[in-house]
Formats: sequence, C-alpha cells, structure tokens
Amino acid sequence: MNNQMHLRRRAELVNQIGANDIVIVPTSTVKSRNGDVEFRFRADSDFYYLTGFEEPEAVAVICPGRANGEYILFCRERDAEREIWDGRRAGLEGAMEKYGADDAFPFEDMGDILPGMMEEREKVYTNVGRYPAFDAQVLGWLNKIKADTQSAKHAPYELVDLSHLLYEQRLIKRSDEISIMRKVGKMSAAGHRRAMQACQPDLFEYQVQAELECEFRKAGSHYNAYPSIVAGGANACILHYTENDCKLNNGDLLLIDAGAELDCYAADISRTFPVSGKFSAEQKAMYQIVLAAQHAAFEKCATGFCWNDPHDAAVKVIAQGLIDEKLLSGSLDEVLESESYAKFYMHRTGHWLGMDVHDVGDYKIAELWRELEPGMVFTVEPGLYVSAADDVHPRWHNIGIRIEDNVLITKNGHELFSADVPTGIDDIEALMQG
Repeated sequence: MNNQMHLRRRAELVNQIGANDIVIVPTSTVKSRNGDVEFRFRADSDFYYLTGFEEPEAVAVICPGRANGEYILFCRERDAEREIWDGRRAGLEGAMEKYGADDAFPFEDMGDILPGMMEEREKVYTNVGRYPAFDAQVLGWLNKIKADTQSAKHAPYELVDLSHLLYEQRLIKRSDEISIMRKVGKMSAAGHRRAMQACQPDLFEYQVQAELECEFRKAGSHYNAYPSIVAGGANACILHYTENDCKLNNGDLLLIDAGAELDCYAADISRTFPVSGKFSAEQKAMYQIVLAAQHAAFEKCATGFCWNDPHDAAVKVIAQGLIDEKLLSGSLDEVLESESYAKFYMHRTGHWLGMDVHDVGDYKIAELWRELEPGMVFTVEPGLYVSAADDVHPRWHNIGIRIEDNVLITKNGHELFSADVPTGIDDIEALMQG
C-alpha cells in the first residue's frame, strides 16, 4: 500500500479548499446480483483515489487543522465471525496502520461523531448526487447541527459538489499513476496478442474471450475494466456488443474491445483482425482507412493541440477514404459539412482514461476545447462500421473495424501504453500465422 501516494493526493485537495472546510467522501455500496449473491465489490473511484481503501461501508473525512489528525476513516470493525464468512477486514487499527488514517471510528457510529466534526466548518465538500441516500444523511446532520441552538455552534453554510476540484486533479496523471497505467496497458496488450494467436474459424466468441481474459488474470488483474466486446462478423457493427456467444466464421473479421483493470486503473484497447488470419481485399481497404485515421490523430496528440484536434484529423481521413472507395459521394468539404460520414463512423475518436474507463475531467473550458497537457491520458479509437442494412454494395457488408490505443501526453509528444499489440496488417497476419 503506497500511503505516500494517497497522502499527496489528499494534500493537493486540501490546498484547493478553505482551511475551515471539510471533505466527506463515501465509497460505493455492495450491489446484489441475484438471491443472496453479490457482485464483487469495487471501491468508488474518488474514494479510492484519496484513500486506497478497498472495503465497503466506509467514509473518508478530511478536516484541515483538526487537532487529532486531518484524515479520518469510518469503516467496519474487526469481526471474527463475519471474517470467517466474508473475508478479512482492516478494522480501525488497520485503517490507521495500513492505510494511513490519523483516526478511525466504527462505521455504525458515524451519525454520532461526524456531525461534531462538521460543526464550525464553513463548507462541506462531497459527491453531491452520486449516492442519494448518503446525501440525505449529510443533510440530516446539517439540520441536526442547526437545530441544536443551545450549543452555540454554527453549521456549515454551503454544501459543495466535490467533483469539479477532484476531477481536474484526477485528469492529470502523476508518475505513480502513469506507472500503473503502463503496466495495465502491457498486460492488456498481452491478452489481445494471445487472442489473435488463438483465433480460428469455428471457435465461439466466448472461447477467444477466455483466452484474452486468462492473460489478464495471469498478469494480476482481478477483473476487467469493463465487459469485453468480442464481436465477429456482423456483430462488430454493434458498438457495445457483449453477448459474445456466436460462432466465428471463415472470412469474417473479429473486433475485440477489452482492457484489464489494475489497482482501479483501466486499459481500453481495441483491435480488429481476420478470423482466418488473412484480410480480404475489402477488409484490407477499410482497415487501411481506419489505421490511417488513427495515425493522423496521433500527429495531433501533443502539447499545442486541443482536445478535438485528433478527432478532426481522424474524421477527415475517414471521410476521404469513404469517398475514394465510393461509399460516399461528393467533395470532402461537402461530406464533412453534411456529416454523411457519420452513417459509418458515428462515435468520437476518444475519451479520457484513468480510474474510470470514460474518465473524469472537462473536455471544454469556457466553451473552448481544452489544450492538451502532459499527464493527460485518453484513447484514440477511430472506426468504420458497414452493416447489411447500409445501402452499399454487399461486398462491404458486415465489416466493423475499430483500432483503439491508450495515449499519454508527454512534454515531447505522446506515449502509447498499448503499443505491444500490433496494428499493421502485415504484423497482424504474421502474429496470427506464427
């Protein structure tokens, strides 16, 4: 556990708030899957970012200037009987010794203790709206302080959404975060390589998925960053296809969009390759358009460019490619102005990446696309999708292609976390046949 990393994050947040404010951040709640079965617990990203604490039923409090310590954790106590059934708990001692809390209290006592910490504070920062039941508790504590007129203690006068401050902080990745994201990028790339090598006609999509995710688990990822998309043939034209239950046919493409998660940080990689190991002429033509679009976007991934510049560069290449292959008619300017390309390319070229797959942070500032800065991490993922419903020659039908890489902006350009899995046609075919 890197307590210094989380300590630095809390200190950075404290520097953005007032000396007499208070921060209250709950973690996620356990979700029921069915009957008495629960989904595996995953901590709230904001909470984990500030604490590194992985257990449910926990709330982090930051009280600048508090005499007995600024960082307090409310969490579950040790319970020998429950730990036999549900696993080990850190307890109050572990919250302090292992996770660096200055003070720790039982989760059940929060309603008695936390209102006292809120007294005389000016603003309360919390994730307003994310957990309505917890919002109601906070409001109840505020009203409790206000109702106690005999104590002469004043209640905080403002409830502030924490997201704006914390999301800007999370947007710029520090060296420790970058190190984790490099590692999860490599383990995810290894999974994609294994899937390429395992793929062959007559396998089912889920069998290739098993090969992919086996590599994630072997490398130390407990679970995926999101449900894997393993989409053969026509299924690749469904952007968020996750059934993964169809047989792979000779002559089709297979689109895989999948990434591992490590220490709550996500990878998000897409590759498209031929089930047989060899691209057809039409598949090759479409793939080259998408790959050229991605390379054009990469040229705009550097300081001095704005968030939308990679997208604009990719769209121009895709539009011209569709014109050249006669899937669209008109001049490039006409196609761009009418957005007729959106029939085949209907999504953005990327999104922020970090603890959330679609990570936090504003894309615009004062209605202008924000400038790219060192430490920003995002995806670059152009695509083309031609379904059987599209009014084009049938030789193009059911070709769905997406190529997605994870990009870090550096002082001198950019770095790809996902470079270990090939994108070139010759390289893909050689890997599959090898």
